[in-house]
Amino acid sequence: MASHRRPKQPSRTRITVLTTAAAAAVAFSANAANAAPSEKLSKSEVKAKVDKLYEEAEQATEKYDGAKEKQEKLQKEVSTIQDNVARGQEDLNKLRDGLGSMATAQYRSGGIDPSVQLFLSSNPDDYLDKASTLDQLSSQQVEALKKIQDKQRELAQERAEATEKLKDLASTRTELGNKKKEAQSKLAEAQKVLNTLTAKEKADLAAEQNRASRSSTERVNLGDTPTASGRAAAAFSAAQSRIGSPYSWGATGPSSFDCSGLTSWAYAQAGVTIPRTSEAQANAGTRIYNQADLKVGDLIIFFGDFHHVGLYAGNGQVLHAPHTGAVVRYEAMSNMTFEFGVRI
Repeated sequence: MASHRRPKQPSRTRITVLTTAAAAAVAFSANAANAAPSEKLSKSEVKAKVDKLYEEAEQATEKYDGAKEKQEKLQKEVSTIQDNVARGQEDLNKLRDGLGSMATAQYRSGGIDPSVQLFLSSNPDDYLDKASTLDQLSSQQVEALKKIQDKQRELAQERAEATEKLKDLASTRTELGNKKKEAQSKLAEAQKVLNTLTAKEKADLAAEQNRASRSSTERVNLGDTPTASGRAAAAFSAAQSRIGSPYSWGATGPSSFDCSGLTSWAYAQAGVTIPRTSEAQANAGTRIYNQADLKVGDLIIFFGDFHHVGLYAGNGQVLHAPHTGAVVRYEAMSNMTFEFGVRI
């Protein structure tokens, strides 16, 4: 007779686990079904958000430009000081050799002055302060000792200055790296926002940008707007020759520019050196607060923190490098927050 075994019943623990998992799965499915879909930004909202990110990237870019300019200046100063220290050390060695020669001559002629002998093996500062020591030295030796002392003090001061400059340089390099990361982060975030658009929306937005760039290459009639000066006219003409060149953060031309890179490059072509950043350019000349008093070639400073700059083109227009994704072009000043003009 065949044996019939009862099937093994699942344990109470196993039933509880399975029931709990099933309930969780059902709850998750219900929540997923009832959850509101993630809100998709419209094309105009995406453009507004991207424009804001581009503005923030430009703010970081101007700070980057300033740190880079400071780094280059500090590097030159440090190199100059280090060269001076090297030459000063050579001069000090020659002075010491000269005093040593005097001591040698004294020794050969009958003995070396004890004070000179002591000096040659120690610091002269301890002995120049003692009148009794000076009384024992010849006038020639006194003069040699004073020269050595002055040179030692000069070298100590220059070495201390170089040390401080190197600390400042290291701090500036850190700031430079931080601002570079910040600008790149804002640009990456802008690209991520743009990637939320459909292919058609991206194409439409690009077409709008291209139309803006093309139409802005033709400046409206200037009327009777005068130029600020012959050099301002030359700077403006140089900037005109770059119309259509792409914006690139940190760039100073001649093939791509950021905003202050364009203005500083343009004035350099006219033989005029102006500061690198828009914030510094805001203090590079006479400020003009009335737009009616602006002349072609004046710098135009935008926004409260002075993070954007262009060249006045007449009739309420500015010639500038706008932002990432755009090119050097004319644009109505009313599209941005005007602060003041600067006449170089």
